[in-house]
Amino acid sequence: MQTTYTHLITASELNDILDSQTLVILDATIPPVGVMSEAEHRWPTTTIPNARRFDLENDFSDLQGQFPHTLPSVEQFEQQAKNLGINHNSQIVVYDSYGIFSSARAWWMFKAMGHKNIAVLDGGLPSWMTSDYPTNTSIDTNASIAQGNFIANYSSNYFCDHQVVLDALTNEQISILDARAAARFSGQAAEPRAGVRSGHMPNAINLPYSCLLKNGHMKPKAELINCFNELTTKEHTLITSCGSGVTACILALAAEIAEYEHIRVYDGSWSEWGSLTQLPVVTG
Repeated sequence: MQTTYTHLITASELNDILDSQTLVILDATIPPVGVMSEAEHRWPTTTIPNARRFDLENDFSDLQGQFPHTLPSVEQFEQQAKNLGINHNSQIVVYDSYGIFSSARAWWMFKAMGHKNIAVLDGGLPSWMTSDYPTNTSIDTNASIAQGNFIANYSSNYFCDHQVVLDALTNEQISILDARAAARFSGQAAEPRAGVRSGHMPNAINLPYSCLLKNGHMKPKAELINCFNELTTKEHTLITSCGSGVTACILALAAEIAEYEHIRVYDGSWSEWGSLTQLPVVTG
């Protein structure tokens, strides 16, 4: 029986299953945000062989939504997944051009839609290239891909809205973890999006996503466990947040690896919270 991957997969492990009939590789790279610089090697000039484009900013976002990267309708997600040739038995591997960044968002979305056989390429495209595995060039189209039979089975346990977060602020059984950099969390650095207040939610805990990574790879499980255990407990529900719901999913991935079971991502994240003036914000 072929091994299934549900959290991380290494470049070596992916190379070993490149010929698998059920494998679907997705490139979920998004343009740089904040102080990030553009990756040197990226879609469409550099791809892992047979990779398909997971367009997080268009096909897999709610384009009618007020805030960036918010979850699309179940119907939209299902159709776009079918367009990528994804089947109910597909082993999906998702990567990005930075290491682990937006790939975690695609991973969490598929899990919310009921598909568990999906893994993030640890180290992303840079790790693949460092290993001297083959790359291709591609064009940003999926026109030649046969329609898949993917059926979404959405669970609302994976995401939450601002009202859930607001109610959680005073709940001692819930830990709100903010993945933004410390300067943004404290309000010392301005938010990159216009009209968004600086600071954080009362009682939120800062856990910059970069603290969970080393050279674009997820830190070992034991280190992740120690990191989360210093801030919360496994009995708590975790709500993760960030700038626009992308790096919050890195926290969700790391928390699952650390064997935390009750995890939700605040979909609107700080783009929404910092824009809605009726919601409380603190600094420092």
